[in-house]
Amino acid sequence: MRRMRPPALATIALVAGACATIPNNMGYIVDPELVKSVQPGVDTKSSVAKTLGRPTQTGLWDENTWYYVSRLTGQRAFLNPKPKAQNVLVVTFGPDGVVTSVEARALEQVVDISPSRRRTPTLGRDSTLLEDIFGNIGQVGGLAPTAGGPPQ
Repeated sequence: MRRMRPPALATIALVAGACATIPNNMGYIVDPELVKSVQPGVDTKSSVAKTLGRPTQTGLWDENTWYYVSRLTGQRAFLNPKPKAQNVLVVTFGPDGVVTSVEARALEQVVDISPSRRRTPTLGRDSTLLEDIFGNIGQVGGLAPTAGGPPQ
């Protein structure tokens, strides 16, 4: 049986290391005990801020909804990160500032939106790259000197 040389072992270790997933936690780390302590009808905005901290995001049109967002992603080598888990804690307040509901949402409710690869039609003519580069030769005035000199 032949023994593997050190460069071969280094190559195998490098390839195996590139296949490993790199985890990354982003956002609010949810503590279940703290979330259980927030009671609808009892807690207010100030008590929730003291218990859970400032929210990741407030409602865009209604500041009575607070969002605590956390996301776990995994990334391999140079590829884009892929979500592994996501938690969104939604705390809703009434007009008086008292908690009306506490709701947890997960990754299943996240929608992946991909841009369309179709082309948008434009008005006008289709031209090639060369037509775009050289198309204006001879079209622009002022190539020949004009009589009378500069305007007065």
